[in-house]
Amino acid sequence: MTTLIRRFLQDDKGATAIEYGLIAAGISVAIILAVQTLGTNLNTTFSSVSSALK
Repeated sequence: MTTLIRRFLQDDKGATAIEYGLIAAGISVAIILAVQTLGTNLNTTFSSVSSALK
């Protein structure tokens, strides 16, 4: 029984999975922010072009 508990306490696979999940979440947030900023800039550019063509 003590061997089982000792092995459980030394196992860090779950911690590694959580770390990878946090990294993936951080990258996702960065991508979302970049796409939103790019979308806003493109919208402004297309509005300017549309106004110039009218």
